[in-house]
Amino acid sequence: MQLNGGGVTKSETRSAEQTGGLLPGWRVRYARRLRFVDAAVIVWAVIGAFGVRFGFSDINTQEVKDSDYIVLSAVLAIAWWLMLEFWGSREAKILGSGSEEYKRVIAASAWLFGFVAIFSYALKIDTARGYVGLAFPAGAMALLAARWLVRQHLSLERQRGRSMSRVLIIGGQYSAQHLVRSLLSAPHAGYLPVAAHVPGGAYDSEPTAQLSVPLTGVEDDFGSILSAILATGVDAVAISAGVSIHPQDLRRLGWELAARDIGMILAPALTDVAGPRIHTQPVAGLPLIHVSTPKLTGGKRVAKRTFDIAIAGSLLLFLTPLLLAIAAFVRLSGPGPILYRQERIGLRGTTFDMYKFRSMKPNADSELLALLESQGTGDKPLFKVENDPRITPVGRILRKYSLDELPQLLNVLGGSMSLVGPRPQRDGEVALYDDAAYRRLYVSPGMSGLWQVSGRSNLTWEESIRLDLYYVENWSLMGDVLILIKTFKAVFTSSGAV
Repeated sequence: MQLNGGGVTKSETRSAEQTGGLLPGWRVRYARRLRFVDAAVIVWAVIGAFGVRFGFSDINTQEVKDSDYIVLSAVLAIAWWLMLEFWGSREAKILGSGSEEYKRVIAASAWLFGFVAIFSYALKIDTARGYVGLAFPAGAMALLAARWLVRQHLSLERQRGRSMSRVLIIGGQYSAQHLVRSLLSAPHAGYLPVAAHVPGGAYDSEPTAQLSVPLTGVEDDFGSILSAILATGVDAVAISAGVSIHPQDLRRLGWELAARDIGMILAPALTDVAGPRIHTQPVAGLPLIHVSTPKLTGGKRVAKRTFDIAIAGSLLLFLTPLLLAIAAFVRLSGPGPILYRQERIGLRGTTFDMYKFRSMKPNADSELLALLESQGTGDKPLFKVENDPRITPVGRILRKYSLDELPQLLNVLGGSMSLVGPRPQRDGEVALYDDAAYRRLYVSPGMSGLWQVSGRSNLTWEESIRLDLYYVENWSLMGDVLILIKTFKAVFTSSGAV
């Protein structure tokens, strides 16, 4: 793609669309698909609740009051479908990633049935509680499941470069490069950077030359920026930090984009900050973004500890037969203890003994340094040996499905570990930490974490640290629940196991 007076020609844009395999009008098709899926689920929930509560064979009984409940079912189904539309649960900007879509589905459903309850009470209408009590939870859960399935299909399309919004990046050199790289690394979010405009930059400067998308220009006047937007034929414009645009021109740009039905996205210079920590407050016409400080203290710490004790205790009771069977196999695998105990670094730098089923031959720790030096990673913080010869045949199976880590439930009950948290590391690894990595020690290490559900041993040291820091900075109890659910998938598929 050639530069042409600071812009990209329309013919080249059309060619890029054809080669990129982008499907025009994907938003319309996807919304139509959701409308159909929602309708099918709602009809199933309403009819199912009717059948369970009244029975289809007794449809003419006095309890059903002739056709009253049939009419109510029809009205409820139509109102439910419309509420999902009015609540914005099918808007393109929330589809494909994040939890906002699911929140809107639940909110729309809850408000609808809240209205039904209030309406029935106010007018003293005797609505069968069993009927409503079945339709709401069954329909809401089925809607979430159906939305998840449709999202998986959309994610597959986006992995192939389809059903995405084409985005022009406008910003400073460093911020534009970071934003392009971030969007390209998360195709499931649905934003495909196709070009970048760097006002005040230069074609041969760094890191502008490292942009993985074409550069449309470096002019900072309003006309050149608008021309670049129109020439690239994008669906949205992402304005990142460090952009050299006058505030009045930025406001004019917003008007022009709105008139052309082009989305406008403002990307602040915030890295690895989750939504709950961000609060927008309008002040003097300016949308000021407040970022709250993450704190795992007081009630939050009590809630996390209570959750750990309840789940870990239940798992130990439920998995007792499996634990005994694994212990027997480990004993038969060769000499050495059943449980392996190793000192790890925990909360605030304190040390603790972490328990695992033994998966290596005896005295394996004494061979670690030589193995690391032989593969050239003796100075790396992540002590990981490729094709580790110390692992026993039984241990290899245990590690593949993370069964060797089940004794860490005892650590969780004892309080030295949590179910979810940063990866527990050795003192030699912690000794190689930089200032940023030390923030991992602000919370207790976990049996699972973002590192576990994002690649396990396939991750580099930098990737592991970034994920752990993201967890520390954005902890939430619901986030722990979601990570645990994803952990079962990662374990059963043995993704990234060693």
